[in-house]
Amino acid sequence: MPTEGRASDAELLARFPRVFVTGGSGFIGSHVVQRLIEAGSEVVVLLLPGDRAPALDAVQALAGPRLSRVTGDLTQVDALARAMEGASLVIHLAAIYAIWLPRPRLMWEVNVEGTRHIVQAARRAGVRRVVHTSSIAAVGLRPGHEVADEDDGFSDWGGDDYVVSKYVSELEALAARHADLDVVVVNPAFPFGPNDSAPTPTGKMVLDTLRGRMPFVTTGGFCAVDVRDVAEGHLLAALRGQSGRRYILGAHNVSFGEFSAAVAEAAGRKPPRLVVPPEALIAAGRFAEAVATRLTRRPPMMTERSVRYLAGNWRYFSCERARRELGYSPRPLADAIRASVAWFREQRLAKVQ
Repeated sequence: MPTEGRASDAELLARFPRVFVTGGSGFIGSHVVQRLIEAGSEVVVLLLPGDRAPALDAVQALAGPRLSRVTGDLTQVDALARAMEGASLVIHLAAIYAIWLPRPRLMWEVNVEGTRHIVQAARRAGVRRVVHTSSIAAVGLRPGHEVADEDDGFSDWGGDDYVVSKYVSELEALAARHADLDVVVVNPAFPFGPNDSAPTPTGKMVLDTLRGRMPFVTTGGFCAVDVRDVAEGHLLAALRGQSGRRYILGAHNVSFGEFSAAVAEAAGRKPPRLVVPPEALIAAGRFAEAVATRLTRRPPMMTERSVRYLAGNWRYFSCERARRELGYSPRPLADAIRASVAWFREQRLAKVQ
């Protein structure tokens, strides 16, 4: 039996000796690729032209010829099918995450149409199993502090382009399920941890706390999860997930105040004391979005819809299905925060004491 919460390396290698991964240079994707390499699999990563993929450099040194890179995009089904040849598994992580784009249609082209092309290419290449990375953005929200699960239907039709595109792309992936193609969906919550170079919104909370730039929080909460647990959840879903089913990869439901206080304690900083009402942040987001759209044409720090998604809401989710059916077992919140703080201090905060 594998260690609890960890996919068996021997089983991974036996079932998936060659894996095709999109989005492998990203935050979650680079951890997925690393675990596949550790298991002994051969991994082919699809990269956009010009992507130097620094997140994969350390993995490449470990993998040698077992990690290969192909250049392309999600528009050409024939080229994707050729790159997938010989693969027994496709893990589709590639997506645009942005709260604002000068051309919003691009979000649909990559996230939705790109997913359609991936599953078409997988069938054409004879791949038998696809793990599609969706998001908890595609899962419905329950009132107040109630915890939602995979059976809660999507309800954020007024959300931003990213939120809606993730739900529709999930529908595209599941619609491709066929007798000769298994499709399993995973819905990561809010990841943070090592290698968060962008950083993600959760990682930015950690980074801003370390820099002393987190003067306030707002009401509401979210489901935080270590990125390494999300990566492991992908592999567990590949091994044990039921085709046509989705699995939330979350861990800890915490308020913004609780999370910020825990990060501050781990970092030896003072936690934020000020609580800003959601209405004030929504107004700020509305103003920032208007400036971006009408004047600068540059991404704003926030938009009205991105603020509305979180502020004043408790985006709490259950990962019990993944625990029960996949053997998913995320690490304690304190361990995840310590790892994130340590990575940011080492990589990003040389000038911060």
